[in-house]
Order: sequence, then C-alpha cells, then structure tokens
Amino acid sequence: MECQEEKPIIYTMENKPIVTCAGDQALFTSLYTSLAQQLPREPMEWRRTYGRAPKMIHLEANFVQFKEELLPKEGNKALLTFPFLHIYWTDCCDTESYKSSVKEDMTRWQNSLRTHSSPDWVIIVVETNDTKKKNKPNILPRSSIVDKIRSDFCNKQNDRCVVLSDPLKDSSRSQESWNSLLLKLRTLLLMSFTKNLGRFEDDMRTLREKRTQPGWSFCEYFMVQEELAFVFEMLQQFEDALVQYDELDALFTQYVLNFGAGDTANWLGSFCAAVRSWSGLLLRRPIDMEKRDGIQRGEASLLDLRSYLFSRQCTLLIFLQRPWEVTQRALELLHNCVQELRLLEVSVVEGALDCWVFLSCLEVLHRIEGCCDQAQLAANCSHTVGLWAYATDKLKSLGELCGLVSESGPTSEDLNRTVDLLAGLGDERPETVNSLQSPYKKLKEALSSVEAFERHYLELSHAAMEMYRAIGRLRSARLVGKSLAEFYMRKGDPERAEKFLQEALKSYVSEGWSLPVTHTRRQIAECQKLLGRTEEYLQTSALLAGDGNLSTEERKHFCQEILSFSARSGEQSPKVTLSMSVFTQLTRLQFRPATASVHSGAVLQVELTLRCLMPVAVRIQQLVASVHFDVDQGGTLGRPKGAKRPAKPGTIEFRPGGSSAGPHGSAHSAASSLACPVLELDEIQDRSPTDNSLNSTGVVCKNTHLLMRRHDSGSPPPDTTNCVSPPAVAMKEGAQVLRVQDVTLEPGNNSITFTAPSAQPGTYTLRQLCATVGQVQFVLPHIYPSVRYDVYSQEPQLTVEPLSEPLLAGLPQTVKFTLLTGHYSVKKGDALQLSNSDSMPLLPSSCCTAHIRSPAHDPVGESVLSIQSSEKVTSISLPATPPYHTLEFQLEVLCVIPSGAERPASERLTNGEVRHRPRSYSHPDTPMTAIDQRMSIDCPWSIYSTLLALTFYIPFKTRHTLLSAGNRKYIQVCVQNVSDVNFTLSEVKLTEKQQETTLELQSLNTKNHQLLCSKHSVFCLWEVRWKDDLPSCLQCVFSASFSPSERNVSGSKAFHYQFQLERVTTLYSVRADILPPAGEQHCRSGFLCGLEVCITRLSEPVDGELAEDSKTDADGLRTTKLMYEVADSSSNWAVCGKSSGMVSMPLTANATHRLQIEVMPLFAGHLPFPKIKVLKYLPHTAAVAIQPDPDSCVENDSLSLLDKTLDEQADTASIRSRGSVHSVGSGEQQQRGVAMPRLEPFSPGQVFNHSHARQVLVLPAADDHIMEVNAT
Repeated sequence: MECQEEKPIIYTMENKPIVTCAGDQALFTSLYTSLAQQLPREPMEWRRTYGRAPKMIHLEANFVQFKEELLPKEGNKALLTFPFLHIYWTDCCDTESYKSSVKEDMTRWQNSLRTHSSPDWVIIVVETNDTKKKNKPNILPRSSIVDKIRSDFCNKQNDRCVVLSDPLKDSSRSQESWNSLLLKLRTLLLMSFTKNLGRFEDDMRTLREKRTQPGWSFCEYFMVQEELAFVFEMLQQFEDALVQYDELDALFTQYVLNFGAGDTANWLGSFCAAVRSWSGLLLRRPIDMEKRDGIQRGEASLLDLRSYLFSRQCTLLIFLQRPWEVTQRALELLHNCVQELRLLEVSVVEGALDCWVFLSCLEVLHRIEGCCDQAQLAANCSHTVGLWAYATDKLKSLGELCGLVSESGPTSEDLNRTVDLLAGLGDERPETVNSLQSPYKKLKEALSSVEAFERHYLELSHAAMEMYRAIGRLRSARLVGKSLAEFYMRKGDPERAEKFLQEALKSYVSEGWSLPVTHTRRQIAECQKLLGRTEEYLQTSALLAGDGNLSTEERKHFCQEILSFSARSGEQSPKVTLSMSVFTQLTRLQFRPATASVHSGAVLQVELTLRCLMPVAVRIQQLVASVHFDVDQGGTLGRPKGAKRPAKPGTIEFRPGGSSAGPHGSAHSAASSLACPVLELDEIQDRSPTDNSLNSTGVVCKNTHLLMRRHDSGSPPPDTTNCVSPPAVAMKEGAQVLRVQDVTLEPGNNSITFTAPSAQPGTYTLRQLCATVGQVQFVLPHIYPSVRYDVYSQEPQLTVEPLSEPLLAGLPQTVKFTLLTGHYSVKKGDALQLSNSDSMPLLPSSCCTAHIRSPAHDPVGESVLSIQSSEKVTSISLPATPPYHTLEFQLEVLCVIPSGAERPASERLTNGEVRHRPRSYSHPDTPMTAIDQRMSIDCPWSIYSTLLALTFYIPFKTRHTLLSAGNRKYIQVCVQNVSDVNFTLSEVKLTEKQQETTLELQSLNTKNHQLLCSKHSVFCLWEVRWKDDLPSCLQCVFSASFSPSERNVSGSKAFHYQFQLERVTTLYSVRADILPPAGEQHCRSGFLCGLEVCITRLSEPVDGELAEDSKTDADGLRTTKLMYEVADSSSNWAVCGKSSGMVSMPLTANATHRLQIEVMPLFAGHLPFPKIKVLKYLPHTAAVAIQPDPDSCVENDSLSLLDKTLDEQADTASIRSRGSVHSVGSGEQQQRGVAMPRLEPFSPGQVFNHSHARQVLVLPAADDHIMEVNAT
C-alpha cells in the first residue's frame, strides 16, 4: 500500500432528535445559539427498560420550526423524522396582546398536537427588562401572565410552563434561569425519547415474533431494526447500535442454516438469485445507499446484503476504536459467505467468488490502514495476516483459472474467462479512482499479464510469510511456502520449489501428518530428479518405497529407481551411502544363550530380525554389524570383575523411535514413534584394585546425547524414518565385525543369524549395521538402545552354603560345597585342605559323591570323593573337572553348643592364623542365638587360604531362678525351644561344680523323657538341702541330652548350662496384717484401716555383712539400717500419712521391728495386700557393691527409691524412681566425686514376704442395694 494514498473520509451521522419550535420565531432565533451550545454540556442518566444498565448520555437536538406536516401520521414508525418535543416560545407581558393573539395561537398549536397524539410539549415564557419598559402602562406582573397561561393550558401540568429571565444578560439570576430551563428540556426530551423508543422496540419485537407467519419479509424487518440502530448511533451509543446489526446478522445466518437443513422461507428466494456483480466490500462510506435501497426494495443479492451489513458493522467498530475486530469479523464473513452460497445453491460464475473475496480482503486491509499508523499495523499484524493469506490463496486460484501459472501462458479460452470476470467487477468506485493501489486496480492489473500476476502473487505471498514468521506461526508460513512451491513447479523452477517444500515437510513431520508428508516427499523427489541430485533423490525414493500411503505400483516404481542405480558399474557412478531406517528396520535382537554372557572361547549367536520396507525382495551382497570391544578393567572403570550382571532379557524389542519396548514388548504405534527416547540408566561402581572392596556407586545415563538434544519446531524428531532429510551416515571402521554374505530380504520380517566373536574377555557392544546392495550402502549409524554381550574369564570360586535353613548347633548338619572352576582346570590329585576345629568338627562319612555340571547346569558326571582326616587337617581329593564347570558335594558338620565354661587357650590354623573362639550373639531376624563358625580352606589354584563362614543357631534358651519358701531354697531351670524342631529331653541333671561341699540337690522332676515342642518351654526344679550352713555362693551345672523327636533317643547329644548363685541365704522375713477400724469386724471401703508390718532377722550376720553396712550403737549392739516402702501399684489402697521410712535393725537372729501404717481401701471385695519393699541403706563410707550378673538370676520388681537424704525424709511421702542402685543426692555431686548414701536392693531370696499373695475382705461403705435402670 502506498503511504501517500488519500485516506477515506469518515462520514459521521449528523442526525439529531427533532424538536419543533412554535410561537415567536424571532425570539427563538436570538436564543438558538446559546440553547444549542448549552444543551449537550451536562450528561443525563438514561434509565432503560427491561432491567438494562443505565447510561450517561449527552442530549443534542435539531431545533426546527413547527409545521403540522412534521407531526407523525398514523402508522409511521420512523424514529429519525419523529419530533420528540414541541416548544412554544413567547415573551408576552401585555394582557391585551395575550388575549388577542398569543392565546389563540397557543390554542391552535395545542389542538394540532392533541390531534396527532403528541403529549410532549412545553411553553417557555421569556422575560426581559426591555419588554417591561416598552409596555410599561399596560403591563401586568409577570406572575399574572404565567398564571393565566398555566390556568388556560397547564391545568394539570404546571411544570410544562417555564420562565426564562433575562437570557441575554450575564448575571447570576439569568444563569440560574438558564440552568433551570436546560434541566427541564433535558428531562422532557429524555422522557419523550425513552417512551417513544420503548414503544418502537415493542413494535419491533412484535414484528420479529411474526417471522413464522406467511408473508413475513426479512427485508422489511431489517429496515425496522436498522432504524433502531440509527437512533442509537444518533445518540452516539455505538455499542448498542452494533448489537442491532449483530442480531440481524445472526437471524439471517440462522435462516440460511435452516434452509440447508430443509426448512425454507419464502423471502429467501430473492437471495437465491444468480450473482451478477462481484465488486467486493465497500467500506469507505458510512452508508452504502445503493445497496440499502436494494434491500429495501427486496432486490438485493446475498453478497449485497452481506456487504452492506458488514460495512455498517465496520463503521461502528471504527467509531468504537476496535479496528482489529474488523479483520477478525471480515475473515469469518468471507468464509461464511462461501458456505452460504453453497447452501442456498446460488449460481455463481466460476472465479467470481474468488474475485469478490480478493477484493474484499484488500478493501478491509485498506480500511484498517486508513485509521491506523504503520507502528500499530506492524504490532498487530497477527490480526491482518489471515486476510493477506486468504487474498494470496484466491489470487493463486484466479491465476490457475485464467492460465497465468502455466509455462505456455493463457489460451484464448482463458482470455475470454478473464474478460468475463473483469466485466463482473463493474466500474471502479469514485472513492478509489484516484488511488494507485486500489483493490480494483490491483486485480485488474494482476489478471492482465503473466508478469504482472507473478509480481503481485509473489508480493502477497512473501508479505504473508513474513507476517506469519513475525508472530511465530511457522506452520502457517510453511503452508504458504508450500503453495508458493507449487507455483514454482508450474513455472518450471524446481530449485526454488524444493526449498519451500523442505520447510513445509518439517512441519508435517514434526506434527505427524502422514498423508501430507507422503505428498510433499513425492514433490521433493520430482524436484531432486529434475535437479540431478542423485544421492538425495535415492534417499527420498527409499522413503517413498517404504511408505504405506502410496499404492503398490508407486512404491515399486521408487524401489526400482534404487535398484537400477545400484546395478550400475563402479565406473559409471560412485557408491552412495543411505540411511538404513528408510530401507529396513531392526525390530528384534536375540542372544543365544539368553544371558548374553559367555566365557572366553564359547559360542554365542546373535539373531537379528529385520523388517524390510521395500515392496519387492532385495538381494544384499553382505550384511555387516560393527562391534566395539572394551577390555574389562576389574571394576575400576565400571562393572567389577566377577560381579553379577544386571538381569537382561535374551530378546530385545526395538521400536521405530529407536528405544526398546521391553523384554516382551512390541513396537509402538506410529504416533508413539514421535515421542522422545526413554531414559536408559546403568549402575556404575568404583572398587578398590587391591581388595576389590566397594568405594562408591552411582547411576549414569547411557543415552544423554539423545535426551539432551534440542528439539524445536525446526528440528526433526528422533524417528529417522520420518526425518525430512535423513542425517549423513558413515560406516566406521571396526576391528571386529559380524558378517553375513548373500542375503535376500523379503518384504516383511526376516531373520538373520550371526556368530559373535568371543576370543578375548571383555564387553562387546554392537554399534552399527550396514547392508550393501551394489553401489548403494544402507547404514544404521547407531543401534539404540545399546546392545552388548560379555565374554568373561572367571576366577575359581568356592562357596559353602547350608543344604537347609537354618543350621542348628548341637546336631549334625549337611552343608553343600560348590566349586565354580572358572578358567582353572581341576586335575586329578588336586585336593582341598580344611583346618579342623573343636567347635565345629567334620563328621566322617562312608560315601561322599561329587556331581559335575556344565555351564548350562546340565549333569556331566559323578565321582566318589576321597576324604582323609588328621588331627588338624581334613583333605578332600577332587575329581578332574573341565574349566567353567561346576563341582558340587555335601558334607556333615557339627557345631558344639558353648556351655559357658572358661575358654581354652587360643588355637592356630594351618596357615598360622590365630583361631578365634566363636562368640554367640542375638540375630535380629530370629529369636535364636547365632554363632558364626569360620573354616580355613587351602585351594590348589591359590597360594592364599580361603576363609568361609557358616552361621549356626542355638535351638535353646536357658535361664535359672532361685526360689525361696522361708528358709527352704529351690532352683528352677527353664529350657525354651526357640527353633522350629521338636526335641526330646532326657537325663536331666543339676550338679554342683565343687563336689566337696555338703549340699544336696534333690530333683523334683518325675519324668525321665520330656517332649519339648517348638516355641514351648520345659521347667525343671531341684530343692537345695544343706547340713551345716548354706554357702554364700553356689556354682551349678545343668546337663541334659536332647534329640529331635522323630529320631531315636540313642542318638542324643549332650547339652550343658553353667550358672552361679550368690547371696542365697534368707536374711529377713516380712509379715503384714490389716486390722479393721475399731468396732468393725471387717474392713470397709473409704474407712481407715491399720497395716501392721513385722520385719524379722532370721540369721546371724556373716563377716562380709558386718564389714559392709553395720555399725555399733551406744549399747554395743551391731545394727544396720533398712529402708521400707509401702506402695500399691494397682490403686486398690490409699496410703495415708507416712508410706516409707528407715529402721535400724539389730544384726542378731530373731530381731524384730514392727511398723503401724494407716491405709484406706478404695474398693470393695477381696483386695490383695499393698506391696511392701525392703531395701538396704548403705552409708557414704560403704564401698559400692558389685552388681550381680544380670544373666545369673531373675531381676526383682522395680524399686521405689528416694531423691533426698534419708535422714531428712522420715516424715515425707515416698517419691518413686526406678533403678537397682541409687545414690541419694544430685547428679552434680556424684560427678564431683562426693560420696553419698545410697540404696541397694537385696538379692533374690534374701527377703521373704509372707503376705505377698494374701488378700483381705473389704465390705462396701453402705449396704444400699440400689440398682439404676435407664429405659429408653
């Protein structure tokens, strides 16, 4: 467009509401200017009907002289010529003049209004000082004249008579009079306008509701609703005016759609007439009166109605400053008109509709350019680019129709068609005659010659593409480019056409449009063949030969092109390298064996499944797969030597996108081939080169080069089958390859088997695949995901594992020896040297058979082992075994259960190492105690000894308890079976370790054989009897024989358990009794009772006790201090007053101390006695007693101790804390090393409580036998 082009004139509506003026015209003329200027200055709130939102409007008026012809006739619904208000002007102040002329004139004026039903009027009386002076003798007060007018004409409407005082003077009184008048006029005018407009809208709705009746005409209704739009436009309410046209547009569109569905309307017949003119839209006039008259007469065509309706919408949108909505509506209009013409079956000359669309697009663009500057156009090109592209497409269609695109030029028939199309355009409109770049001139010039058409078409095409690129719509830009490429192909310029076709192909491939891809590739192949680009043409031909969207004949044609070139001799043409993905696809790879891991020298086969995409069988001279060899570094660079390989499937499925589909998956659909490759992770480990210990581990991504590659709209997806131009490929030279000669690939799946090299240990990775067909090589540059197999050279490995879990100590257990020979060949005479151990001896066997298995775990042979034992070493002779075979045999071992006796001196193994005694420990996964037994084995293939460990579990848990009944003592031993095996116990004994004592252990066990079931216990009891004195320490040995219950008792094994008991003599006895309240026979709940406690010394003190905690009082009597505490953990009793205290106890036999404590029962019934505890009080001078072994006895109940010095708390309640030994003092004092008094519990059996299990009867507080029952 030219910048110097004359901009169109924007014609605004000058119509205003009509107001008639009667009476003194000279008076009105003198006030007209002030009235016309001041009336629209102040806005008025316009409250509309039907709940519509109010608006502020500025009212203007067209003041005209009153004539009876202006009054509306009956049936006239025009609003633009309707007088909304009638004004009568007078400045009469003389009574005679009023009666003689003014009154009569007013009467005629009102009669005319009444005759035409015009109730909107007002009388304005103007009062000036000049008028008063001129008629001073006869004048009356102003109020008299106004009152007469109001009484004569305004009986019920006094506000219809307004007084204007001194209108031409600049005074406050005059200004106030003007404001009152203007407010009145605005109010009356707005009331009249609202009333008449509402009546008009009601009539219009009534007319619209009659649209289903016969004889209804859309054109008539169009004129009525457009009248309403004119009124809104007259009030500058352009949005409301636009709504009226949008409603007309929607109504007409609905009728057209109904017509297409079979619902016809009679008035649509006028719009079905053949199109005779296609001059395009006319947007340079606010109102196209020519087309409006045609609509009013019912003679307009469909294009005329649409053109006029859009021109009015465009004018209003420009007034609303929404020019970009014009372009959006224009594009919808042009497409809808084409469809509506087809629905209405309107006869249109071929090419006429293209001319109309082309002219309309340019007319809209010219109209937008006329109201926007260049910066706005550039910033909003996204709104206009659709019109540019549509105009380009229609111009191309016109060029093809008129023969302007072919190489030979237009024919005579084409010229005649061009003349007919130009004739339908008519004469150029006056608005564009002086414009050099008007749409009319452009179309006429473009159809005049081939050169002019090419210039205009290229100008529009490049403009559309640049706009699309500027707004980021590359797809649309490439679509325009593809259309431009077809134009160049018709013009015989394949070089330019190929560039645009390649760009379009990128979009189709990235979005997965298979049919456009095929069509575009066929066009590209034609260009490449014309340009003589052999390699690119063969690549594209291969893609088309495997394209299922083409017919079989077309595919065979392109395949034959490749075969013809490959059959040429080397002198005629060089070798051409193409991508294999367009020729055949690797779909499956299978290893044999499936583990993809063999030892060096073994046979490994690789079977490839190739899906040939060609429509005919193709003979391949050779198929080569290059292999990359990587020497295994023993774990320092990744996978450790001898480590377990990750589980890999024997069959790997490939999908077209390049990633595997899983071990049993299948190829994905074509849509999924465009997806990104899946994440392929592998574990990497760093191990120490010295001892092969793990230093660190991590995860590495093996396909980073594929995942991190940038994919934008300009780059193809990973699927090479759908690539625009497959990447350049080259076969890398490899030292080792898999090769197959003379293979014929049939269409579909083909199976090819290779024999893989396996001479050297390491990792072999398949990298590339190449198929040679004459002078053409098809290369697969990367096999993805990476496929590899391992060739290993394994060191011999000896493992020992139990035949069944778990291994039980004390019973013969069978263990399995497994020897993986690796690269070592076991010769006849090789032997394993096992170090003997007292804690786990090897049991002799009459016959031990070794089994030899192949790498595939198939049995190879059997041989009887020769086992020779000496004092320290057991020698096992091995049979001859080939490399990479497995040798298995079984032996019986026995783990001795430790008895807890003193450990012997350390032993040494055959290799000189010190043998450490096995130590038992608790295992977290089982309740049994575990023992780790190690064995040292010297192997013939190594100078180092092999240390192997076996874990045994002790099936029993044994504990002992010292029981007392006064002075009588009992020892109870509990044997718990924590294993899953049932045992039989026999020969249960308990003996004293020192036989010279005078003790007697009398067994109270009645059965000689007892069944010990799994997870059950057996209790054994002995009474301890003595003659003189009971020793302070007892060392006992518990022994028993056990065997599994299903075996014979004769095969029992011995079991020993040693333990020690200290301080077993009973020192004190505690007796308690509860006395009821005075006068009561029994205790009652809630009443205080007396608790009498008697502590009695039973024996004389020993020497250690005298030195430990005793002292001499003033009478020379040895005493010791005891701490007592009364507590009830079950909350049956409330201890009242002192609940704990300290007593001084003489160290003589039968010494007694009595206590009285008040207690209160809280419940009724047989209540157990409160718990009474007695503790030793050790002064700060006493040494800390050594705690007894927690494994030697059962711990006492938790003890209640004090946190204060015992001397200060005699009258305080007990403060309870838990512990076996407690210092009475703060932790800070203990940390400073200050000796503090402390409490120490007695050992089990030293204190015997006679009332431990006694109960007392407690009666309820009141004998009220009342039972509450709630009924609902």
